[in-house]
Amino acid sequence: MKPRLNAYQAAPAVMKAMMALESQAAGSGLEPALMELVKIRASQINGCAFCLHMHTRDARAKDEKEERIYLLDAWRESPLYSERERAALAWTEAVTLVSQTHVPDDVYEQARAEFSEEELVKLTLLITTINAWNRFAIGFRSVHPVDVKAQSNAA
Repeated sequence: MKPRLNAYQAAPAVMKAMMALESQAAGSGLEPALMELVKIRASQINGCAFCLHMHTRDARAKDEKEERIYLLDAWRESPLYSERERAALAWTEAVTLVSQTHVPDDVYEQARAEFSEEELVKLTLLITTINAWNRFAIGFRSVHPVDVKAQSNAA
């Protein structure tokens, strides 16, 4: 895959605004592990290899367990996630797939049972932001870093 363009070079002011949004989401006060799970799950849904690469590494750096990263796509079937994480993941899926789900009332009620109104707004900003990043990365064909040495050892 060949990158189409570098958005930071093409439109620095736009990307500065995106970074400000990212900074606001990152400073929300939500749990760092929960934030990475949300970013990974939205990126799985959207099929964003660049963001999956970044956020699985970020999650590991924050001591997330490999097993929880591997099972994230099947979180409903695994006991490894807390009720708060389940509510966040359900909200993430519903908001990411908004054109299909229209964010059902039961998902909202599940999220409200675990998050204050302020936290739910912050969680929604986080979801919105990662979805925007996914669209930049996929649309412009951003390529994640590749460890050439590791690739040649695997061959």
